[in-house]
Amino acid sequence: MPKQNQPMGYSFLSRRHLLAGSGAMIGAASLGVGLPAQEAQAVEVSKLMADNGLPVLSAGPDDAKVTIVEYASMTCPHCSRFHNDVYPKLKEKYVDTGKVRFVFREFPLDKLALAASMLARCAGDGKAMPMVSVLFSKIDDWAFVRGNPVPALLEIAKQAGFTEESFNKCLQDQALIDKLVQQKNVAAKDFNVTSTPTFFINGEKLQGAPTVENFAKAIDPLLAGG
Repeated sequence: MPKQNQPMGYSFLSRRHLLAGSGAMIGAASLGVGLPAQEAQAVEVSKLMADNGLPVLSAGPDDAKVTIVEYASMTCPHCSRFHNDVYPKLKEKYVDTGKVRFVFREFPLDKLALAASMLARCAGDGKAMPMVSVLFSKIDDWAFVRGNPVPALLEIAKQAGFTEESFNKCLQDQALIDKLVQQKNVAAKDFNVTSTPTFFINGEKLQGAPTVENFAKAIDPLLAGG
């Protein structure tokens, strides 16, 4: 799980900014090997679920008995692996059956992750999570390319309906930058999120690897309870 960088204070992103920041991203996204297990921690659910000014990205019913909140960075290979390999099974078993609500929150570890998060948000109503899925499924094509990552990221964005103009306009949305950075900083300060992906299940931090089996150990007792 990659550890977070220092709190970000990004102003307008641009192609030049993305190119300058792409090299540092690979180092940040590679820190997850050999990290010790996180200590058990619970957070107050009302604070965790408080409105943060960003539209909620979620799947499953709002009134589900169990809510999973994920904090993820778009350039994190562990996050990509979860979304590509584990999430579809978790969704089929718990979300599609109405037992669990899954909430996705961005925790960008670098400029390129922030840009990808912004593009998903700019994709429009109902398109954000599908674009997150596409970006994770193609992470090797844009996040780990040598040199300029912009052409590959732009190509993916065009498939979601962006033009080059709307692509650039999205990356210059300072209000969106500020909200995403604030979401990350609140998670780090108030919820002790120190790596990605981090999951909270009804306010309890998931222990161990994010496998379907470990999720089931945490979810099933909550579903069986009164």
